[in-house]
Amino acid sequence: MQEDQIRARMGKVLENVSADVGTLRTGRATSSLVSEILVSVYGGQQKLRIVELATITATDPYSLLISPWDKSIIGEIRRGIEALNLGFTPVLTGEEIRINFPPLTQEDRARYVKLLHQKLEEGRIQLRQARQEGMKDIKAAGEQGNQGEDETIRQEKRLQEITDEFMGKIEEVGQHKESELRSL
Repeated sequence: MQEDQIRARMGKVLENVSADVGTLRTGRATSSLVSEILVSVYGGQQKLRIVELATITATDPYSLLISPWDKSIIGEIRRGIEALNLGFTPVLTGEEIRINFPPLTQEDRARYVKLLHQKLEEGRIQLRQARQEGMKDIKAAGEQGNQGEDETIRQEKRLQEITDEFMGKIEEVGQHKESELRSL
């Protein structure tokens, strides 16, 4: 087992979980709510993320302003956002798209917390899978005689320490996001 490879894989899992959790609405308008949305542009020839097509600014806690660099694709961006049916409606205001977010109700917050926990559990599962594959590699090296029994045990313990470290980081991401969701 290469510790660098395991750390890189678990780091990628942590990145994905953080990005996924970042898309959850917390009652405040942030660019991460729409930045990763894929939109078919230029007659459906390309699929690009909104962040690659426009500037996204939070004008106040309850609204976003999307300013496309190429004004000819403004309708395609709006249709792409509407197609996802995320619970908010983009409105064309000249050469920009404005999205107003209503304040979250307690039911909305509870639903988002539940969704947050699902996303965190998916991340934990991916970390466990990475650990399991690392364990297979360690055991295979031990069975082939490439390392002694003591080295195998040491590597298994180190792999578990790394896994625990990344599990803790996922927990921190979850706790931070949950506190955002629960605050009014």
